[in-house]
Amino acid sequence: MDLNGVSANDFAIETLGELHSKSAFPAPVGLEITITFSFSDFLFFVPFRGTEQAVAPQNLRRSTRLGGCSLKLMEGKDDAQKLISKRDDDIERGIRELRSLYTTPLTSVPITPLSSRLSHLRTAFLPRGGALRTGVSCSWNLEKRCNRFAVKCDAAVVEKETTEEGSGEKYEYQAEVSRLLDLIVHSLYSHKEVFLRELVSNASDALDKLRFLSVTEPSLLGDGGDLEIRIKPDPDNGTITITDTGIGMTKEELIDCLGTIAQSGTSKFLKALKENKDLGADNGLIGQFGVGFYSAFLVAEKVVVSTKSPKSDKQYVWESVADSSSYVIREETDPDNILRRGTQITLYLREDDKYEFAESTRIKNLVKNYSQFVGFPIYTWQEKSRTIEVEEEEPAKEGEEGEPKKKKTTKTEKYWDWELANETKPLWMRNSKEVEKGEYNEFYKKAFNEFLDPLAHTHFTTEGEVEFRSILYIPGMGPLNNEDVTNPKTKNIRLYVKRVFISDDFDGELFPRYLSFVKGVVDSDDLPLNVSREILQESRIVRIMRKRLIRKTFDMIQEISESENKEDYKKFWENFGRFLKLGCIEDTGNHKRITPLLRFYSSKNEEELTSLDDYIENMGENQKAIYYLATDSLKSAKSAPFLEKLIQKDIEVLYLVEPIDEVAIQNLQTYKEKKFVDISKEDLELGDEDEVKDREAKQEFNLLCDWIKQQLGDKVAKVQVSNRLSSSPCVLVSGKFGWSANMERLMKAQALGDTSSLEFMRGRRILEINPDHPIIKDLNAACKNAPESTEATRVVDLLYDTAIISSGFTPDSPAELGNKIYEMMAMAVGGRWGRVEEEEESSTVNEGDDKSGETEVVEPSEVRAESDPWQD
Repeated sequence: MDLNGVSANDFAIETLGELHSKSAFPAPVGLEITITFSFSDFLFFVPFRGTEQAVAPQNLRRSTRLGGCSLKLMEGKDDAQKLISKRDDDIERGIRELRSLYTTPLTSVPITPLSSRLSHLRTAFLPRGGALRTGVSCSWNLEKRCNRFAVKCDAAVVEKETTEEGSGEKYEYQAEVSRLLDLIVHSLYSHKEVFLRELVSNASDALDKLRFLSVTEPSLLGDGGDLEIRIKPDPDNGTITITDTGIGMTKEELIDCLGTIAQSGTSKFLKALKENKDLGADNGLIGQFGVGFYSAFLVAEKVVVSTKSPKSDKQYVWESVADSSSYVIREETDPDNILRRGTQITLYLREDDKYEFAESTRIKNLVKNYSQFVGFPIYTWQEKSRTIEVEEEEPAKEGEEGEPKKKKTTKTEKYWDWELANETKPLWMRNSKEVEKGEYNEFYKKAFNEFLDPLAHTHFTTEGEVEFRSILYIPGMGPLNNEDVTNPKTKNIRLYVKRVFISDDFDGELFPRYLSFVKGVVDSDDLPLNVSREILQESRIVRIMRKRLIRKTFDMIQEISESENKEDYKKFWENFGRFLKLGCIEDTGNHKRITPLLRFYSSKNEEELTSLDDYIENMGENQKAIYYLATDSLKSAKSAPFLEKLIQKDIEVLYLVEPIDEVAIQNLQTYKEKKFVDISKEDLELGDEDEVKDREAKQEFNLLCDWIKQQLGDKVAKVQVSNRLSSSPCVLVSGKFGWSANMERLMKAQALGDTSSLEFMRGRRILEINPDHPIIKDLNAACKNAPESTEATRVVDLLYDTAIISSGFTPDSPAELGNKIYEMMAMAVGGRWGRVEEEEESSTVNEGDDKSGETEVVEPSEVRAESDPWQD
């Protein structure tokens, strides 16, 4: 185009040169004037890329008018301003407005007529006089880009201001292409198999683009066939061919997309859509980094891309080999290889990967794992079998003549055909009100290879700071292996981004360990992933997702507990109750959600589980705590001496019979302002004690307590009168801050237990005596009348050893305890049933037999049985 006899090239150079040469202020770094011709439109494009060397954005006007058009600075960005002149006669006014962008230096530059400026073209790059001003360094480059001319200032230095600053030169980053490709291929991805996910995602994006553009341009579809993806492995030749019927690429797009590393065609397409507010953006597009295509070199030594765009009449072939920094583009001339539309990628596999990835079943499994929910059908080339009927001639019998008879038989025939690999639809993309329960159950069984229906499910969409859709399930059966209870890497939560599988290995990032039994899918369109799309990048986003997933899971469990069918929650508790108890230990922030879901047996309900809410509802008026007893079994809990007084007073006690129960309750500490109290520890308060009676009992048995403590020595910390016994003579309780008998037993059973900490945490043991028991009354009398009696001392020792066993502790020497019991039994039953008289009589008979004669000795050969067959 020619403006009043002045070419666009000359005009751009002259304008920029005059602005620079007549300015007392140097050109900003990266100043670029771009002239685009579209009929009579004239465009100035001025990006500022520098820092303090460039004109500060606050010195630019917020907006200015240019020939009836407006100039606006983008909010928060100081990198671009656009000035557009609608008519040729507005050029002079446009130059004036361009100068006014510089607040002081350029506004005073005189404007000369356009034609007179042509004489200065040869000196346009230098100020008049042939030299730059002091402190000013600048070089200008003229570039031609398609239908645009651009004149660019590559570098400039600001003159020294009040503070001295050293001058420097600006450089562009450089990259060694072969080394960069090597990093992408060998260092970016953890597993080779993701190459198929990346290439299928690219094919899906190509189909999505075509579908989107065909809304306004139906001619793009043409006769290219259905929108689909086909994958054909060839084990004989060691190749994999991936074909899509998408938008394809022109030669320029091949250079731009495949020839430029980290150039994402999908990202550019989305950006263009967002700039056009009428069209909006299609969030179904997957690509964003521009390096997924190069993952093909993970398994391929050579990649050939053949592509046909409906916008072009020609089909082009892009070809490159691994570890190379160049590629070849040629026009396809073979009629057999012509595509109607779309792209075909052929991977020539490496020797090490041929046997794994050229196998049809392996390809099918990878598609099901990574791309099962892609929105377009994916077909894989599979070997199949079918039964056919064939006619066979029967062999003629001897002597028969004539034509041989024919009979029909069935035969299995193998053949190759296309098979749909992603038949399961992404159920979470639908409205939850439109999905039936049977569909949820069917999806659960297919997605997680389960055979039982789930106990419950929840389907929800979260919006706000993070947007994602999810379906969560509670399985119908718990893990068979106990290791799965504490293993955070159960791979039960599958993360998808735009329906493409990303990972199921989060190590507790999305779900805590105690909820690892929950299975489900999470799909989001805008998760911050690393370039390999394998790791969640931003911890804040992960925390938000984790919080919402946990809340929805607890809501689902709460619904089961409140349902009319009590068997559902009973089944849930039998399978997953241990997990929730683990949550009491590991997740203090969710105690309020976990505690109402806990269930235990109790002294008032030994057959059915009791919730803490039911326990509090049944509490007496004077009861101020929730009492519990931790033992190894329900049977031992029922017969424990600690319960005697509480049952007598109709106080309910929770039985903690699983190893994790006691630790879980200790981490809760309180529930609805009621403290949890272990009835096997000292200082038990039942709330209705008779202080006068207790004081009198302590005074009466104070001497006995001191005497027993003297006999036992360091075995106990002290001896005191008990307020928890009614039928047992004594009980051994733990100190307030030490381990209980149950905890001590568990810690001793640890394979890697520390004996030093065991001795320390055993803490104090207190012997409590029952003043109403006959044995204690007899010992009280012995203490006063015969304190030196050895028999009384033996009774105290045996009483202590018996209390160890009845209280749940393990005796230090079981054999020694057994001997004491045998001795006491001999004292109690000796001679009671006439054993002494019988012994005397038998001894008299034996003496008479000895006097009667000697014993006859019989030789072995003379010994004959009555039924001896060899008798004479």
